[in-house]
Amino acid sequence: MALRRSAALLGTLALISIASTSLGAVATAAPARTASPLCQVADLLPTGSSSGLGYQCAEAGELLDLPIGEVRATQPSLGYDEVYYKLGRYTLGKDEINKKFDDWCEANGQEEAASAMPDARLDNPSSFTCTVPVGQETPDTIAPMKTVVIGPGGVPYLTDGHHTLTSFYETADGGPNLHLRLRVVANLSDLSTTDFWARMKAEKWVWNYDVDGNEVPVEQLPSGVGLAKFQDDKYRSLTYFARDIGFTPGTIPFQEFYWGAWVRDSGAVDISGWDSNNLTSYLSTVESVSRAQVAAPKDAVIDSGRTAAELGALDAWNDGKAVTKGEFGKLSAPYSDDKPGKLAYALQYKMGLPR
Repeated sequence: MALRRSAALLGTLALISIASTSLGAVATAAPARTASPLCQVADLLPTGSSSGLGYQCAEAGELLDLPIGEVRATQPSLGYDEVYYKLGRYTLGKDEINKKFDDWCEANGQEEAASAMPDARLDNPSSFTCTVPVGQETPDTIAPMKTVVIGPGGVPYLTDGHHTLTSFYETADGGPNLHLRLRVVANLSDLSTTDFWARMKAEKWVWNYDVDGNEVPVEQLPSGVGLAKFQDDKYRSLTYFARDIGFTPGTIPFQEFYWGAWVRDSGAVDISGWDSNNLTSYLSTVESVSRAQVAAPKDAVIDSGRTAAELGALDAWNDGKAVTKGEFGKLSAPYSDDKPGKLAYALQYKMGLPR
Protein backbone atom coordinates (compact mmCIF):
# COMPACT_ATOMS: atom_id res chain seq x y z
CA MET A 1 0.00 0.00 0.00
CA ALA A 2 2.82 2.41 0.95
CA LEU A 3 4.65 1.63 -2.31
CA ARG A 4 1.51 2.24 -4.35
CA ARG A 5 0.92 5.56 -2.51
CA SER A 6 4.53 6.66 -3.11
CA ALA A 7 4.30 5.71 -6.75
CA ALA A 8 1.10 7.68 -7.09
CA LEU A 9 2.71 10.73 -5.54
CA LEU A 10 5.75 10.47 -7.78
CA GLY A 11 3.50 10.12 -10.77
CA THR A 12 1.59 13.19 -9.75
CA LEU A 13 4.86 15.09 -9.34
CA ALA A 14 5.92 14.09 -12.83
CA LEU A 15 2.66 15.48 -14.19
CA ILE A 16 2.52 18.64 -12.10
CA SER A 17 3.97 20.91 -14.76
CA ILE A 18 1.48 19.57 -17.30
CA ALA A 19 -1.34 19.84 -14.76
CA SER A 20 -0.46 23.42 -13.92
CA THR A 21 -0.83 24.33 -17.59
CA SER A 22 -4.04 22.45 -18.21
CA LEU A 23 -5.71 23.33 -14.90
CA GLY A 24 -4.96 27.02 -15.33
CA ALA A 25 -6.92 29.03 -12.79
CA VAL A 26 -7.73 25.90 -10.77
CA ALA A 27 -4.06 25.19 -10.09
CA THR A 28 -3.25 28.76 -9.12
CA ALA A 29 -6.30 28.88 -6.84
CA ALA A 30 -4.79 26.17 -4.60
CA PRO A 31 -1.98 27.96 -2.73
CA ALA A 32 1.08 25.94 -1.88
CA ARG A 33 1.60 25.74 1.88
CA THR A 34 5.37 25.43 1.55
CA ALA A 35 7.96 25.44 -1.20
CA SER A 36 8.08 21.63 -1.12
CA PRO A 37 6.80 20.07 -4.36
CA LEU A 38 5.18 17.32 -2.29
CA CYS A 39 3.21 19.91 -0.38
CA GLN A 40 2.12 21.54 -3.62
CA VAL A 41 0.83 18.14 -4.69
CA ALA A 42 -0.83 17.68 -1.30
CA ASP A 43 -2.96 20.76 -1.95
CA LEU A 44 -4.55 18.82 -4.82
CA LEU A 45 -5.02 15.63 -2.77
CA PRO A 46 -7.07 14.66 0.33
CA THR A 47 -5.63 16.35 3.41
CA GLY A 48 -4.29 14.87 6.63
CA SER A 49 -2.66 11.52 7.22
CA SER A 50 -4.54 9.84 4.38
CA SER A 51 -2.37 11.65 1.84
CA GLY A 52 0.68 9.72 3.05
CA LEU A 53 2.42 12.93 4.10
CA GLY A 54 1.32 13.07 7.73
CA TYR A 55 1.09 16.73 8.70
CA GLN A 56 4.43 17.75 7.22
CA CYS A 57 2.83 20.50 5.12
CA ALA A 58 1.31 22.30 8.12
CA GLU A 59 2.67 25.83 8.51
CA ALA A 60 3.57 27.68 11.69
CA GLY A 61 0.47 29.47 12.92
CA GLU A 62 -1.92 27.03 11.26
CA LEU A 63 -4.84 25.73 13.34
CA LEU A 64 -4.53 22.03 12.65
CA ASP A 65 -7.60 19.83 13.11
CA LEU A 66 -6.72 16.28 14.12
CA PRO A 67 -7.74 13.34 16.32
CA ILE A 68 -6.04 13.71 19.69
CA GLY A 69 -4.85 10.12 19.50
CA GLU A 70 -2.39 11.12 16.76
CA VAL A 71 -0.23 13.47 18.85
CA ARG A 72 3.06 12.40 20.43
CA ALA A 73 4.06 13.52 23.92
CA THR A 74 7.07 15.66 24.81
CA GLN A 75 7.01 14.89 28.55
CA PRO A 76 7.07 11.59 30.47
CA SER A 77 4.76 12.53 33.34
CA LEU A 78 1.62 14.40 34.33
CA GLY A 79 0.31 15.85 37.55
CA TYR A 80 -2.44 13.26 37.89
CA ASP A 81 -4.37 15.42 40.36
CA GLU A 82 -4.84 18.11 37.69
CA VAL A 83 -6.40 15.52 35.40
CA TYR A 84 -8.48 14.20 38.32
CA TYR A 85 -9.75 17.74 38.93
CA LYS A 86 -10.82 18.05 35.30
CA LEU A 87 -12.45 14.61 35.24
CA GLY A 88 -14.16 15.37 38.56
CA ARG A 89 -15.46 18.64 37.16
CA TYR A 90 -16.71 16.86 34.02
CA THR A 91 -18.45 13.99 35.84
CA LEU A 92 -19.40 15.48 39.23
CA GLY A 93 -19.69 19.12 38.24
CA LYS A 94 -22.28 21.62 39.42
CA ASP A 95 -21.96 23.98 36.44
CA GLU A 96 -24.96 25.07 34.40
CA ILE A 97 -23.06 24.03 31.26
CA ASN A 98 -20.61 21.18 31.77
CA LYS A 99 -17.07 22.55 32.09
CA LYS A 100 -15.80 20.08 29.49
CA PHE A 101 -17.53 22.10 26.77
CA ASP A 102 -15.88 25.31 28.02
CA ASP A 103 -12.52 23.56 28.00
CA TRP A 104 -13.02 22.16 24.51
CA CYS A 105 -14.17 25.50 23.10
CA GLU A 106 -11.21 27.32 24.67
CA ALA A 107 -8.73 24.71 23.42
CA ASN A 108 -10.30 24.89 19.95
CA GLY A 109 -9.82 28.66 19.76
CA GLN A 110 -13.51 29.45 20.31
CA GLU A 111 -13.42 31.08 23.77
CA GLU A 112 -16.05 29.18 25.84
CA ALA A 113 -19.30 27.25 25.58
CA ALA A 114 -22.42 29.25 24.74
CA SER A 115 -24.99 26.45 24.91
CA ALA A 116 -25.26 22.69 25.16
CA MET A 117 -28.12 20.29 24.49
CA PRO A 118 -29.21 18.05 27.40
CA ASP A 119 -27.54 15.08 25.71
CA ALA A 120 -24.55 17.04 24.37
CA ARG A 121 -21.30 15.14 23.83
CA LEU A 122 -17.75 16.22 23.11
CA ASP A 123 -17.59 13.82 20.18
CA ASN A 124 -20.65 15.52 18.63
CA PRO A 125 -19.75 19.21 18.17
CA SER A 126 -23.18 19.90 16.68
CA SER A 127 -24.67 19.22 20.14
CA PHE A 128 -23.08 22.32 21.69
CA THR A 129 -22.00 25.77 20.57
CA CYS A 130 -19.07 28.03 21.40
CA THR A 131 -19.22 31.81 21.79
CA VAL A 132 -16.81 32.37 18.88
CA PRO A 133 -17.70 30.57 15.63
CA VAL A 134 -15.00 28.91 13.56
CA GLY A 135 -13.55 31.51 11.22
CA GLN A 136 -14.10 34.39 13.64
CA GLU A 137 -11.21 33.63 15.98
CA THR A 138 -9.14 36.52 17.36
CA PRO A 139 -5.59 36.64 18.74
CA ASP A 140 -7.11 36.51 22.24
CA THR A 141 -9.12 33.36 21.52
CA ILE A 142 -6.23 31.68 19.73
CA ALA A 143 -3.71 32.39 22.53
CA PRO A 144 -4.99 29.67 24.94
CA MET A 145 -4.95 26.96 22.26
CA LYS A 146 -2.70 23.96 22.79
CA THR A 147 0.36 23.71 20.58
CA VAL A 148 2.29 21.25 18.44
CA VAL A 149 5.56 21.11 16.56
CA ILE A 150 5.58 19.04 13.37
CA GLY A 151 8.43 16.55 13.42
CA PRO A 152 10.03 14.14 10.94
CA GLY A 153 7.48 12.24 8.91
CA GLY A 154 4.87 14.90 9.56
CA VAL A 155 4.26 13.66 13.12
CA PRO A 156 2.69 16.23 15.49
CA TYR A 157 4.46 16.59 18.86
CA LEU A 158 2.42 18.22 21.60
CA THR A 159 4.35 21.03 23.34
CA ASP A 160 1.49 22.28 25.54
CA GLY A 161 -1.77 20.64 26.53
CA HIS A 162 -0.87 17.14 27.77
CA HIS A 163 -3.20 17.48 30.77
CA THR A 164 -6.10 18.89 28.76
CA LEU A 165 -5.85 16.33 25.96
CA THR A 166 -5.43 13.49 28.47
CA SER A 167 -8.60 14.67 30.23
CA PHE A 168 -10.45 14.62 26.91
CA TYR A 169 -8.93 11.21 26.14
CA GLU A 170 -10.15 9.78 29.46
CA THR A 171 -13.65 11.27 29.22
CA ALA A 172 -16.45 8.89 28.22
CA ASP A 173 -17.45 11.05 25.23
CA GLY A 174 -13.85 11.77 24.26
CA GLY A 175 -11.18 9.21 23.45
CA PRO A 176 -8.41 9.02 20.83
CA ASN A 177 -10.70 9.85 17.91
CA LEU A 178 -11.95 13.12 19.43
CA HIS A 179 -11.05 15.99 17.11
CA LEU A 180 -9.46 19.21 18.34
CA ARG A 181 -7.59 22.01 16.62
CA LEU A 182 -4.02 22.59 17.73
CA ARG A 183 -1.88 25.61 16.88
CA VAL A 184 1.32 24.80 14.98
CA VAL A 185 4.34 26.47 16.58
CA ALA A 186 6.89 25.28 14.03
CA ASN A 187 7.32 22.77 11.23
CA LEU A 188 10.59 20.86 11.62
CA SER A 189 9.61 17.92 9.45
CA ASP A 190 12.59 18.45 7.14
CA LEU A 191 15.08 17.73 9.95
CA SER A 192 16.62 14.38 10.74
CA THR A 193 15.46 12.76 13.97
CA THR A 194 18.71 13.71 15.70
CA ASP A 195 18.56 17.32 14.56
CA PHE A 196 14.86 17.52 15.40
CA TRP A 197 15.39 16.59 19.05
CA ALA A 198 18.42 18.85 19.29
CA ARG A 199 16.26 21.74 18.11
CA MET A 200 13.42 20.75 20.46
CA LYS A 201 15.81 20.81 23.41
CA ALA A 202 17.38 24.10 22.32
CA GLU A 203 13.93 25.72 22.10
CA LYS A 204 12.87 24.06 25.40
CA TRP A 205 9.93 22.41 23.68
CA VAL A 206 10.53 19.11 25.47
CA TRP A 207 10.65 18.13 29.17
CA ASN A 208 12.43 14.78 29.22
CA TYR A 209 12.93 14.25 32.96
CA ASP A 210 11.17 11.72 35.14
CA VAL A 211 9.51 12.38 38.50
CA ASP A 212 12.88 12.05 40.26
CA GLY A 213 14.66 14.47 37.96
CA ASN A 214 16.48 11.81 35.91
CA GLU A 215 16.82 12.40 32.18
CA VAL A 216 14.57 10.25 29.99
CA PRO A 217 15.81 9.36 26.49
CA VAL A 218 13.53 11.03 23.97
CA GLU A 219 12.94 7.65 22.35
CA GLN A 220 11.19 6.58 25.57
CA LEU A 221 8.73 9.48 25.74
CA PRO A 222 5.07 8.41 25.61
CA SER A 223 3.63 7.63 22.21
CA GLY A 224 0.50 9.66 22.92
CA VAL A 225 -1.82 10.99 25.60
CA GLY A 226 -3.86 9.11 28.22
CA LEU A 227 -3.14 8.53 31.92
CA ALA A 228 -1.71 5.04 31.42
CA LYS A 229 1.10 6.42 29.27
CA PHE A 230 2.49 8.82 31.92
CA GLN A 231 4.10 8.75 35.33
CA ASP A 232 2.39 10.68 38.14
CA ASP A 233 4.43 13.74 39.16
CA LYS A 234 3.10 14.90 42.54
CA TYR A 235 5.23 18.05 42.45
CA ARG A 236 3.65 19.05 39.16
CA SER A 237 0.23 18.63 40.78
CA LEU A 238 1.17 20.90 43.67
CA THR A 239 2.34 23.69 41.43
CA TYR A 240 -0.77 23.47 39.25
CA PHE A 241 -2.95 24.27 42.25
CA ALA A 242 -0.66 27.19 43.14
CA ARG A 243 -1.65 29.01 39.94
CA ASP A 244 -2.51 32.67 40.55
CA ILE A 245 -1.66 32.20 44.23
CA GLY A 246 2.12 31.95 44.05
CA PHE A 247 2.68 32.46 40.33
CA THR A 248 0.84 33.41 37.15
CA PRO A 249 0.68 30.85 34.36
CA GLY A 250 2.15 32.20 31.13
CA THR A 251 3.32 31.07 27.73
CA ILE A 252 6.44 29.14 28.76
CA PRO A 253 5.96 25.43 28.02
CA PHE A 254 6.36 23.12 31.04
CA GLN A 255 6.16 26.09 33.43
CA GLU A 256 4.80 24.03 36.33
CA PHE A 257 7.46 21.37 35.79
CA TYR A 258 10.20 23.94 36.43
CA TRP A 259 8.48 24.97 39.66
CA GLY A 260 7.87 21.33 40.57
CA ALA A 261 11.55 20.48 40.14
CA TRP A 262 12.38 23.43 42.39
CA VAL A 263 10.02 22.16 45.10
CA ARG A 264 11.54 18.70 44.84
CA ASP A 265 15.21 19.69 44.74
CA SER A 266 15.74 23.09 46.35
CA GLY A 267 14.61 22.45 49.90
CA ALA A 268 12.84 25.83 49.81
CA VAL A 269 9.66 24.32 51.23
CA ASP A 270 9.00 21.35 53.51
CA ILE A 271 6.20 19.15 52.13
CA SER A 272 6.98 16.07 54.24
CA GLY A 273 3.62 16.26 56.05
CA TRP A 274 1.56 16.44 52.87
CA ASP A 275 -1.40 14.05 52.61
CA SER A 276 -2.61 14.28 49.01
CA ASN A 277 -5.94 12.67 49.91
CA ASN A 278 -6.87 15.17 52.61
CA LEU A 279 -8.24 18.60 51.67
CA THR A 280 -6.88 20.42 54.73
CA SER A 281 -3.40 18.96 54.32
CA TYR A 282 -3.39 19.60 50.57
CA LEU A 283 -4.44 23.22 51.02
CA SER A 284 -1.78 23.78 53.68
CA THR A 285 0.90 22.36 51.38
CA VAL A 286 -0.23 24.46 48.42
CA GLU A 287 -0.10 27.51 50.68
CA SER A 288 3.47 26.67 51.75
CA VAL A 289 4.61 26.14 48.17
CA SER A 290 2.93 29.29 46.85
CA ARG A 291 4.30 31.45 49.67
CA ALA A 292 7.78 30.13 48.91
CA GLN A 293 7.30 31.03 45.24
CA VAL A 294 6.46 34.61 46.17
CA ALA A 295 9.38 34.80 48.60
CA ALA A 296 11.92 33.65 46.01
CA PRO A 297 14.04 36.55 44.64
CA LYS A 298 12.86 37.44 41.17
CA ASP A 299 16.33 36.84 39.73
CA ALA A 300 16.72 33.47 41.45
CA VAL A 301 17.22 30.60 39.01
CA ILE A 302 14.42 28.12 39.60
CA ASP A 303 15.38 25.41 37.12
CA SER A 304 17.11 25.03 33.74
CA GLY A 305 18.14 28.69 33.70
CA ARG A 306 14.59 29.97 34.20
CA THR A 307 14.23 32.67 36.86
CA ALA A 308 11.36 33.23 39.27
CA ALA A 309 10.38 36.34 37.30
CA GLU A 310 10.32 34.42 33.99
CA LEU A 311 8.18 31.75 35.62
CA GLY A 312 5.60 34.27 36.76
CA ALA A 313 6.25 34.53 40.50
CA LEU A 314 3.74 36.96 42.00
CA ASP A 315 4.80 40.02 43.98
CA ALA A 316 2.26 39.27 46.73
CA TRP A 317 0.85 35.98 47.91
CA ASN A 318 -2.67 35.31 46.61
CA ASP A 319 -2.24 38.54 44.64
CA GLY A 320 -2.48 40.49 47.89
CA LYS A 321 -5.89 39.15 48.89
CA ALA A 322 -6.89 37.65 52.24
CA VAL A 323 -6.63 33.90 52.78
CA THR A 324 -10.41 33.51 52.42
CA LYS A 325 -10.52 35.56 49.21
CA GLY A 326 -8.99 35.44 45.75
CA GLU A 327 -7.77 32.24 44.14
CA PHE A 328 -6.80 30.61 47.43
CA GLY A 329 -10.30 31.26 48.76
CA LYS A 330 -11.77 29.61 45.65
CA LEU A 331 -9.37 26.67 45.93
CA SER A 332 -10.41 26.12 49.56
CA ALA A 333 -14.13 25.60 48.81
CA PRO A 334 -15.25 22.04 49.75
CA TYR A 335 -17.27 19.81 47.45
CA SER A 336 -20.42 20.55 49.47
CA ASP A 337 -20.34 24.18 48.26
CA ASP A 338 -22.33 25.31 45.24
CA LYS A 339 -19.00 26.13 43.59
CA PRO A 340 -16.45 23.59 44.84
CA GLY A 341 -12.74 24.32 44.50
CA LYS A 342 -10.40 22.49 42.16
CA LEU A 343 -8.91 20.44 44.97
CA ALA A 344 -12.34 19.36 46.18
CA TYR A 345 -13.21 18.08 42.72
CA ALA A 346 -9.88 16.24 42.42
CA LEU A 347 -10.27 14.54 45.81
CA GLN A 348 -13.93 13.69 45.22
CA TYR A 349 -13.03 12.06 41.92
CA LYS A 350 -10.11 10.14 43.44
CA MET A 351 -12.41 8.71 46.11
CA GLY A 352 -14.32 6.92 43.38
CA LEU A 353 -11.28 5.32 41.76
CA PRO A 354 -10.61 1.58 42.26
CA ARG A 355 -8.22 0.96 45.13
